[in-house]
Amino acid sequence: MSVLLSARCAASRVANDFRRRAAVPAGLAGLLSLAACGGGGGGGDVAASAYKPSTLVEVATVVTPAAAPSVSAALVAPTLAAAIVAPALPVATAAPASTTATLAPATAVSEVSFAASSFWYAAIPANAPLHANSSGFVAEFLRQKKAYYGTVNINTSAYASPVYFAAADTPTAKVGFSNCQNKSYPEPALEAQWSAVPIPAFALPADGTDAEMTVYQASTDTMWEFWVTRATAGGWQACWGGKMSNVSHSDGTWPFPYGTTATGLPVVGGQITAEELSRGEIRHAIGISLVDTETASVVSWPARRSDGYNPQGAPNRIPEGLRFRLDPAIDVEALSMSTAGKIIARAAQKYGFVVWDKAGALSIRAQNPKSYTALGKPDPYVALFAGQPAYAVLNGFPWDRLQFLPKDFGKP
Repeated sequence: MSVLLSARCAASRVANDFRRRAAVPAGLAGLLSLAACGGGGGGGDVAASAYKPSTLVEVATVVTPAAAPSVSAALVAPTLAAAIVAPALPVATAAPASTTATLAPATAVSEVSFAASSFWYAAIPANAPLHANSSGFVAEFLRQKKAYYGTVNINTSAYASPVYFAAADTPTAKVGFSNCQNKSYPEPALEAQWSAVPIPAFALPADGTDAEMTVYQASTDTMWEFWVTRATAGGWQACWGGKMSNVSHSDGTWPFPYGTTATGLPVVGGQITAEELSRGEIRHAIGISLVDTETASVVSWPARRSDGYNPQGAPNRIPEGLRFRLDPAIDVEALSMSTAGKIIARAAQKYGFVVWDKAGALSIRAQNPKSYTALGKPDPYVALFAGQPAYAVLNGFPWDRLQFLPKDFGKP
């Protein structure tokens, strides 16, 4: 690891950059060492100054999580309940017919929807006002793309969460708080949220030090997120996350300070799914991670918090939570892009991106293929990406035609 890289990693620890590293785009020199940077993921290499909920900048009203259901003190070992069958996933389709702005989010066996009024599903008006510094932010985005490996990666098997759907009769288990960051205080509220989690027996966390995992149970309309997740001889453990009740009525944000992204935006809101690529349409905003973001005290709705770090006051740093889109005037079908890339580009025009995290490279996330392979299904992205590596799927995307929206755009 170079001195420069070590300095960047140390700086990100001090700044509470406690979670994200980008997945490693195969064939890009240097990303492997960056992915191993540490900074809060996966074990002992965590500074004492790492994430503490009390130190993060809160930007929304605190919502007290609902009390977790009671559970026996005995750990219930997860067992396979009713089989969950993922739908067949053909290769990504051509452009679908146009849809209206009021189109409701589609649901499938591997999709979770918040309230229809959630910002995730709100189309951006073609005439929406732009941020006064939109051009400066575009220049900063392009600087980061050039400086960090010249690509925007799509994380799949690592640093993207698998989503497991628990049946109504899936046995529950307590998930212990691992305290991987060596905090000097307990987290009883988080432990209460994890006291009875219906984790399917086939569940596996993501690869990589963040080891994310998400569980959703439709029968109770409840979702759990986990960060630095592991199954031990004594049961499941994780270092952070949360429990969300009444998911289908949620605004699509975690109550402060819960959730596994730095902004408190749920991963199921902004990840791309194989089902969406298969049908040829993404009907929601897409979460995106940057490498350098504005200081944590400058945050845009819908983010609940930030781990941004800008100690030198570098100009044009993009705040976490800020939303931006691809210029809707662009003819996406005329672009020299992959089929999957065009699907993403069309969603970027209609729903845009939201900055939800930091990483070692610019990256978006596709639902982890373990969601499918754990059920005995093939990795769907091999076909959906037409054999391309994940870092090449967005080649040809006109990143210089981004448009940044005003701070707190769309806030009720």
